[in-house]
Amino acid sequence: MTGRPAENPQIKLRRITQPELEKIAALHEKFLGSKPGGARANLTLCDLSLLNLNRCNLSHAELNGASLRKTQLQGCNLSFTNMFAADLREACLVSTNLLRADLRGACLRGADLSDAMLLEADLREGVLLKPDKHGNLKAMEYDMRSSELAQAKMVGADLSHAKMSNAFIVQTDLTDTVLRNVKLMRADLSNSNLTGANLDGADLTECNLSGVIFRGAILTAVTMNQTKLNDADLFGAIFDFASLSRADITGAKLPRSLESLGTELKAVLAAHQQWIDSGGKIGQRAMLCRFDMSGLDLSGVNLAAADLEATILRDADLSSCSLMMAQMPFCDLRRANLSSADVRGANLQRANMSEANLINLRAGPVNVLGATVQVWGTNMERARFSKAKLVGANLRKATLIHSDFRDAKLTEADFQDANLTDADFTHADDRRANFAGADLRGTRGLNI
Repeated sequence: MTGRPAENPQIKLRRITQPELEKIAALHEKFLGSKPGGARANLTLCDLSLLNLNRCNLSHAELNGASLRKTQLQGCNLSFTNMFAADLREACLVSTNLLRADLRGACLRGADLSDAMLLEADLREGVLLKPDKHGNLKAMEYDMRSSELAQAKMVGADLSHAKMSNAFIVQTDLTDTVLRNVKLMRADLSNSNLTGANLDGADLTECNLSGVIFRGAILTAVTMNQTKLNDADLFGAIFDFASLSRADITGAKLPRSLESLGTELKAVLAAHQQWIDSGGKIGQRAMLCRFDMSGLDLSGVNLAAADLEATILRDADLSSCSLMMAQMPFCDLRRANLSSADVRGANLQRANMSEANLINLRAGPVNVLGATVQVWGTNMERARFSKAKLVGANLRKATLIHSDFRDAKLTEADFQDANLTDADFTHADDRRANFAGADLRGTRGLNI
């Protein structure tokens, strides 16, 4: 005889008021400091929605199954916190510390995790269980999906070494996130934005990356067994073609070979020179965006105002080359020789110049003639210069917001009046570099 199946038990949450929460947080602070009267915060299955926990220290607290929907958690310390199956939908987690937090089965749909730190956090699937009246374990209904980060905002978040297998992360803004060595096996990141993300060493086995934007992303040393990259945008991404051999790249946007140019490169360069000399009346502007031109000798060539967006110029010789006013966002210039090259007024936003020779590079402003004279600065926002040689480079008035100069040699480089907001100079050699008038707010590692 078959009985009627028992319904899944509903979760019953205990509502916590703001004054109660503040008292619990104060006792938890004492607990963390080993002070008399302290007590570890146990907010398991509590309703904390819409409350304010900004800058609170709830490290090692118990928040399993808690509702934190639309809760303010900005700058909060939630490191080592148990948040198994917690509801964090639309919560504000900006700059929150979630180091090694247990977020298995948590729902982060629509949450803002910009600049949050999730190093070694556990975001794998999980579900709360509760015995029914017959003693059988049943999944508890909670109006959420396990390990869900759909439509969340995670710009600049650090998820290094996080466990995210089977996570549901569709349509999520992961711009500039750090995902080094992350376990993303079987995770669904379809249609997410990973522009500028660092996935070095990530395991993407059986991961759904269909429609993902990878512009300027780092995909070195990744594992891509049976990975879906259908219709993914890989223009400007740093990756090894061998890593794609076991992935489904149907419809993916990949760099083009020069063979598909339809004409010889010499002819393109000659037509471009004519276009420049005639002021655009004859000849044709060089449209070389998204081509693989790695290792080519282009020394002394005039490519001023050329379109080189997302072009691969890795190991290329561009010494003394004119690239003034050129369009070069997302360009791969790793280990390229740009010594004495002229890039004044060029757009090198998110270009990767790691280990490049940029000695005596000319990247200062250029005067653009029109009805009035306009000073046009060089745009190098979020460019990567790690381990590059910029000895004697002119970067006056350049836009270098969030640029990476780690381990770079900057001896006698000129950064006068440049915008260096939030740039990283960790271990850079900045001896005798000129930073007069530069905007240095938020910079790291400078020795001046």
